[in-house]
Amino acid sequence: MVQSLARAGCAVTLVLKAPVRTGRLVDPLRALPGVTVRSPHAEGRVEGDRGMPAKQAAVVLTEIDAEDPFDLVVVRGRRLAGKLAAGPLAGRLWTYLTDVPQSAGEFDRAAKGELRRIADASRMLLCQTEELRSFLESAVPATAGKSVLFPPVVVLPDGLTPRGGEPPRGRALRLVYTGKFAPRWNTYEMTGLPRMLALRGVDAELHMVGDKIHDDPKDPGFSTRMRTALESAQGVVWHGGHPRAEAMRLTAECDVGLSWRHPEMDASLELSTKVLECGALGVPVLLNRTPMHERLFGADYPLFVASETDVVDALTLIGKNPDLYALAAERCRAAARDYTLDAAAERLGAYLAQAFPDPSEAVLAAARQAAAHGAGAAPAGAAGERKLRVGVAGHDLKFFTRLLDYLRSRPDMEVRVDHWAALKVHDPERSRELVEWADVVVCEWCGPNALWYAKHKRPGQRLLVRLHRFELYARWPQHLDIDAVDQVICVSPHYARLTRETTGWPAHKVTVVPNWVDDRQLDRPKLAGAEHHLGMIGIAPSRKRLDLALDALEELRRDDPRFTLFVKSKLPWEYWWIWQRDEERAHYEQVFRRIRRSPLLAGGVVFDTYGRDVAAWLRRIGFVLSTSDDESFHLAPAEGMASGAIPVLLGWPGADTIYDTRWIHADASAMAASIATTVRDGHWEADRQVAREQVTRAYGLAEVCRQWTELLAGVRA
Repeated sequence: MVQSLARAGCAVTLVLKAPVRTGRLVDPLRALPGVTVRSPHAEGRVEGDRGMPAKQAAVVLTEIDAEDPFDLVVVRGRRLAGKLAAGPLAGRLWTYLTDVPQSAGEFDRAAKGELRRIADASRMLLCQTEELRSFLESAVPATAGKSVLFPPVVVLPDGLTPRGGEPPRGRALRLVYTGKFAPRWNTYEMTGLPRMLALRGVDAELHMVGDKIHDDPKDPGFSTRMRTALESAQGVVWHGGHPRAEAMRLTAECDVGLSWRHPEMDASLELSTKVLECGALGVPVLLNRTPMHERLFGADYPLFVASETDVVDALTLIGKNPDLYALAAERCRAAARDYTLDAAAERLGAYLAQAFPDPSEAVLAAARQAAAHGAGAAPAGAAGERKLRVGVAGHDLKFFTRLLDYLRSRPDMEVRVDHWAALKVHDPERSRELVEWADVVVCEWCGPNALWYAKHKRPGQRLLVRLHRFELYARWPQHLDIDAVDQVICVSPHYARLTRETTGWPAHKVTVVPNWVDDRQLDRPKLAGAEHHLGMIGIAPSRKRLDLALDALEELRRDDPRFTLFVKSKLPWEYWWIWQRDEERAHYEQVFRRIRRSPLLAGGVVFDTYGRDVAAWLRRIGFVLSTSDDESFHLAPAEGMASGAIPVLLGWPGADTIYDTRWIHADASAMAASIATTVRDGHWEADRQVAREQVTRAYGLAEVCRQWTELLAGVRA
């Protein structure tokens, strides 16, 4: 982590949790430019010669931060992160999560509560694998949108050359295991492999590196059996414990790495660094077949095993087949390429650019102009300049959340929020304070908040109002003093036109900035079978037309029962304002009765819980449907496109001003025909790449944030 951050351009301070006993790890870091190593024990902050407990470490880190505050604090471990979450470092934490429950059964209320507090206090949550990230987002909604990938990093020791992928010739097949010796790691079973391979006519040696033999309460005799096997089993060479660099050199001299484990370990959400190290060394690895490993090495990787017999079969085959050995070695090398130090630095660089945007001269100029009109001084921004003061007012900011995070992260802006308790309920004194302070005010929703700010704004103060479908047909726009508003922002050209026609407002006052799509968060690898999975996000009220999606599904399942519709939504009776209407209830009663009774739909519709884990859910979805009668933008197809799914839309009014007409169809039958043809003709992979590129270019978070920055700076009309 220290090396990766340094390569990404950070000045890094490493705070050691324990006293230095050997310089093997720390001395190379001290030699790096821009890296400072702090030892609280050596500085006299901590007494004794043992590591700091989490509570003490939190105090020490807070003291060191107070000397010269850090921009970000990377911390590993739940206990320490939990202690820091309640202190002054909250908001700057980049928490590296590894020690989390690995299954839903282990996730009790206390664990969820602790992780929720950590997520709320963290700017980012670093996860080793996509599996861990998706699991966390499903279990703890607060982690959604903050979880990013930081996989293990493999750094080869200086002077160590990877193998060329050639199989052994004229000597024994050398197997290698490095790490701890424990029952679920199958280390005792490994010691019998040379003997069993000899019975198959394969001469083999097993090299075992490590000195930690675990005691197992369930198997009191394990440690004795393990040590005896290490010392005397046929064909076993026990090297004992070695530094990491030496262990990797021993691995490079062998032919096959062993990472075969008990089936209980198949559900692990973490990726073995040892496996990646073998790959970087050109040493193929024998390991369990899991979805994570299939994604990494390919489903046809020749060294997947499930039992002891599989292990012997695979090693016998690869020991006698040079081509198969070369294939396995190349797959492992290819898998390890994404886990280098350079790849880690590039990944962190992207996260840093997102968290710390560069200042804009246009924004600074707007701030200077505002100050010249008498708004007064403010905390200094970039290069000591005054920041642009941005106020945001509204009762519901769920559609503005990520934009708000972005504006707060800018070094050239200062942001305050006037959060209204309800649509018409607010604290007038707080609102007046915002009027006196802000250079520009953004009203989210064109409701009573917009009317109040239009009436009370200061001369020279800019007012932006974002209008949604909900307000357009309400009474508030009719009473808005449009002369006091600088810009009304709509999310689509169609609704901008409707707004001008409905209100009569001047055309230059109404502009379009689309909804944002968090394309980086949504861009995740698809799960197997996604090309046969349709998705809908939100099915209430009835104008979302779930019935038309069922029409398309029935046509698809007539020819291919693999097609399945996944629905992620609250159910209609969870919305009191929908369920109290007779026509809405009648619509859904008919729809659900149809799902129960239709032979084609039986088993073909899955209802998933509403929640923030949309990015994880979309991994299984290959097509996202939009069958609505009317939408202002409809974010679901765009989110699907960013995830690598293909949008399939009906032509609701304005759809063609938001989405490419290639994705828009005349009716449910045409939707079904397009989906079936795409899958049957093998176009799904190419089409979904086109869709992803389109949405990133038009509605990606970076692009929409750029447009909002221009609006706030007053350089876009």
